[in-house]
This record gives sequence, structure tokens and C-alpha cells, in this order.
Amino acid sequence: MTDVSQISEFGKILIFLITGIIMVCVIFFVNRLFAPNNPNPEKLTSYECGEEPTGNAWLPFNSRFYVIALIFLLFDVEMVFIFPWATVFGSHEIIAQDARWGWFSLAEMFVFLGILILGLVYVWAKGDLEWIKAKPVTPTIDVSIPASIYEKLNLEQSTYAVKAFSLTNQEPEAIAVAEAPEPAQTVRKPMFKPTFKKPANE
Repeated sequence: MTDVSQISEFGKILIFLITGIIMVCVIFFVNRLFAPNNPNPEKLTSYECGEEPTGNAWLPFNSRFYVIALIFLLFDVEMVFIFPWATVFGSHEIIAQDARWGWFSLAEMFVFLGILILGLVYVWAKGDLEWIKAKPVTPTIDVSIPASIYEKLNLEQSTYAVKAFSLTNQEPEAIAVAEAPEPAQTVRKPMFKPTFKKPANE
């Protein structure tokens, strides 16, 4: 008579998770118990690959780093999908049952890799992998306004020229208003008068 397991599969997973959490807590406790604690200003500085940190940490981050990181992440995830494919493609038992599985998995991986390589070629041809672009692209806008109108506006510089400031160029009314005496400002009295108490021992 076979013994029936008293713990289900989910119970085993729960025990595994609890054991993992307990082991992590024990390792942190042992580290806190035996590790030396000698902080100094040099140890408390942020680590920058052996370089001495200088300046403010809140600096604008170059967006080209994100492009390189996304491309790396794309091909890193590709390797995650290639490993199970290689396991299935290299399984002699599965291919022995039906030879079509081998050809199907091979064609599927060629399609998958082809899509990724096509995306890489597109990014490469667009120039997004170049750190410094040698040829800056000038944006162009398709408008229906002819270029002669822009040239005419550029020639009419005298109409839009800034005139020098002087009092003689002002209007008489403006000069009169500017020379009018300002009304005397009335001094406002405080709304309350503070009282100070003398000390009792004087």
C-alpha cells in the first residue's frame, strides 16, 4: 500500500519560499553580527568604478545610454528564448517520435532571429548606434508658402528695426505724463501700539 503525501505541490512551494526567506534573514543577521563596522568618509562616498565622485549627482543623463541599454536588453531576452528552443531541438526523444518537430522548431527559430536581425539592421541603418553622428540631419517641413515671401520679409528689415530710445521721440502726452509730479504718499500709522511690561524685580 503506497503512502499518500500529506503535503500538496503548493505546500512544497510554500515551504521552499519560507525556507528561502528564513535563510536570507539568517545570513543578514550573521553578517551584522560578525562583520566589522568601521565607517569613514571615504567608505561612505558613492562608488563610481574606482573614480572619485565629483560634482552634483543630479545631472542630465544622455538618452543614448538608453538606446544602447534597450538593444542589449533585446538580445539578452533573445538568449532566454533560445535556451528552451535548443533544449527541444536537441531532444532525441521528441524528434524520434515525429521528425517534423525538428524542422518546425528550426523554422520557428529562423523566423524569430530574422525579426530581431531585421530590427538591428534598421537601427544600424538609421544611425542610432552611432555615439556621435557625423552628419546632422536638418529637419524639413513641407509647407505651401513660397520661398519668395520669406525673402521679402527678410528684406524688409527697416520696418521691424528697433529704434533707439530718446525722450524727444516720445509723444507729447507721454512726456507730460512722465513729467507729472507724483502724488505724495501718506504714511500709514500702525493699527496697534505694542506695550512692554517691566520686570517685577526693578
